[in-house]
Amino acid sequence: MNLTNVIHDLPKIVAFIIIIASGIVIWSCTGFRKEKATKGIIHPEWAKNAVLYEVNIRQYTPEGTFKAFALQLPRLKAMGVDILWLMPINPIGIKNRKGSLGSYYAVKDYLAVNQEFGTKDDLKSLVKKAHELGMHVIIDWVANHTAWDNNLITEHPDWYKHDSSGKIIPPVPDWTDVAGLNYDKKELREYMTNALIYWVKEADIDGFRCDVAGMLPIGFWNGAVPRIKSVKQVFMLAEWETPEMHDTAFDMTYSWDVYHLMNEIAQGKKTADLLDSLLSTESSKFPVDAYRMRFTTNHDENSWNGTEYTRLGDGAKTFAVLCFTMPGMPLIYSGQESAFNRSLKFFDKDIIEWGNFPLAGFYTQLDKLKKENIALSAGSSGGKMTKISTDNDKNIYAFLREKDNNKVFVILNLSPREQNVILNGDNYAGDYNSLFEAKNIHLNGSLSVSMKPWEYRVYYK
Repeated sequence: MNLTNVIHDLPKIVAFIIIIASGIVIWSCTGFRKEKATKGIIHPEWAKNAVLYEVNIRQYTPEGTFKAFALQLPRLKAMGVDILWLMPINPIGIKNRKGSLGSYYAVKDYLAVNQEFGTKDDLKSLVKKAHELGMHVIIDWVANHTAWDNNLITEHPDWYKHDSSGKIIPPVPDWTDVAGLNYDKKELREYMTNALIYWVKEADIDGFRCDVAGMLPIGFWNGAVPRIKSVKQVFMLAEWETPEMHDTAFDMTYSWDVYHLMNEIAQGKKTADLLDSLLSTESSKFPVDAYRMRFTTNHDENSWNGTEYTRLGDGAKTFAVLCFTMPGMPLIYSGQESAFNRSLKFFDKDIIEWGNFPLAGFYTQLDKLKKENIALSAGSSGGKMTKISTDNDKNIYAFLREKDNNKVFVILNLSPREQNVILNGDNYAGDYNSLFEAKNIHLNGSLSVSMKPWEYRVYYK
């Protein structure tokens, strides 16, 4: 579900109170300093320098099955993918269905597998093969609502939201294909927690991406996740963007604010220097070890708001570099490695055109750097982000990340025009490898460079 607008319509006074209560941001040439302590989240060790890949099973292959997708695992492993996020694997409701195949997020049965994708054994085989290759698998979980023909709606109608006349209603008016659940019911909380645990035990999955997680009471997640983690140390991703999600339950949240600002910079509506204030605000609000998901697209954005090329134009790769090198965990969506430039249908079959994977090498280089240079690890495992000031901050964004003698220095031209720039200071000076030019380079302080439109440079040691 696309909750971007819902989140960004939260009352401004609430956002202001959260920011004030979270602490004061400190910004200087030393970078963003986290002021808010982490509360109890222990991340899986395998997640700290991981790359996440979202899998749209329906559209991935002509067959649209777990078995067909499993053949792609060696290719994705070679590209550097660590975590596979499978979009919902459950059966889809028929009643009030949208389109010919319906929404993946209209769940008919929480304990079954969509027969269009294969069998439960096919899913278990896919997870096993991923594990054998050293990858992990999380599944999309839709706890906020069900399909209208889910058995729960007849067996437990009191578990649902009702209007003043007693009629069961959708959670949002235009989500007419689903019925909203009411988490005031203890029995529903117990059922949903046990359903989550079922898939960990049954299919050995490694975690969950939780759809519209903030539309449920945070108390549900804070109660359910420790019980899940008593079975296995899972990774939890919330489709939400508020700090309290990290207190007990979630390893990672969406960073829609950064996503929207990237779009606005690419479209000439805003300038690169605004990244500073946005990231400093983020730093003050979120715990020091909170993982933030960085992305230029995903299933919602692709289907409803256009491809990364529609929104970011010739800057698509430049912003991908930013997503991989700034603090957080980068996401690759199905088809990005092929520069796929079409919005996929959401409720119908619409196969991705793969071609010869023209951007596989690009992502492989970024994935490799993410793993091998600990400065790029997520959360407190990685290096802080030190902004490098320039005489052209409205167009050029430069920063340094450093951890235990590992450095990554990034210079981005976030504009469609050639830019000349002088970088201030000398904390980035030294000998580096150039990621995309495969050469060694020495950089002096007060560096003067000329950069082509949307040019990106990544130096590391």
